[in-house]
Amino acid sequence: MSSTEQLTEHASKNRPAHTRRAHRSGRSTGPRRKPVSLTTRRRAAFYVFTGPWVLGFLGLTAFPLGYALWLSFTNSDGISPNPQFVGLDNYKEVFTDQGTLDALARTGLFTLLVVPLTIAAGLLLAVLVNQPLRGRGMYRTLLYLPAVMPPVGAGLTFKLIFDRDSGSANGLLDLLGLNGVSWLTDPYARWVLIVLTTWGAGNLMIITLAGLQDVPKEVLEAARVDGASRWQSFTRITIPLLSPVLFFQVVTGIIAALQSFAPLFISLNVSPQGMASVPQDNHLFTIKILTEYFANSRYGYASALLWVLFAIILLLTVIVFKVSRTVVFYSVEPEQAQKKPRTLGGKR
Repeated sequence: MSSTEQLTEHASKNRPAHTRRAHRSGRSTGPRRKPVSLTTRRRAAFYVFTGPWVLGFLGLTAFPLGYALWLSFTNSDGISPNPQFVGLDNYKEVFTDQGTLDALARTGLFTLLVVPLTIAAGLLLAVLVNQPLRGRGMYRTLLYLPAVMPPVGAGLTFKLIFDRDSGSANGLLDLLGLNGVSWLTDPYARWVLIVLTTWGAGNLMIITLAGLQDVPKEVLEAARVDGASRWQSFTRITIPLLSPVLFFQVVTGIIAALQSFAPLFISLNVSPQGMASVPQDNHLFTIKILTEYFANSRYGYASALLWVLFAIILLLTVIVFKVSRTVVFYSVEPEQAQKKPRTLGGKR
């Protein structure tokens, strides 16, 4: 055996075992990769799953909001490439334009009427379908169906029902020997709009029904043993325990009412000559915004109206949250649940 072969055999014997096995199998013996830590993998999964939403939020929400905010300080008409910066002039006009103030007042009145009515209707329906009635599942389904109907379809349906010439509402009045009414014009258009909004109270019924079923029966039975009537049990026990649910409905109801587009679906009449105007009683703040955008081409002023509406909604929401601290009852305080989380052993 030559000296070269002896040196090769000696070096191969002195190699580590895993290197000799890799050498015999023909695999590479380069440096091994460092294993990826669990934190790194979790971080990568977080970015993969949240990345599409973040991109969508930035492109479809944050950028449009920022662009609308910039437009509110200009006199943009949507066509001119270089709108002029006018500062706070648009916002000053919001609080000096009588038409805008009237639309804001009508929107406030509409909100004051609709929010309590829809919440009361949802509560009443929930109490009825919570009774041990035969076939109550069918009743729940039928009462919930209006809530899943698209707003456009519901608006067009009500428009057909309350049509002056061929609507079923006037047909019923004819059967009773009464004269027909122009429901979709002032002063009746406002009440049609309120009925349309209240008609979709099925979603509030489902939420309230879930809250009713969460009321402890032992408490109600104890109150009955103590001599409390059904009305006393309902007002003194059920309503306080339902106050978080009702509070949620108040907040979401105010936001939805202030942003209501329902007048468009029941008031506008499309014809070859164009679209007829909305009745004065139904000319809400959102209709004013749409008019400034698409009829008057005042993009800057309409953007200022949008931001004023956002500020009003934010202010009312903060006020409702402040008031809720004294009227909303929580069985478990959220602050305590956060400070003392439950452990695996059941201890706190």
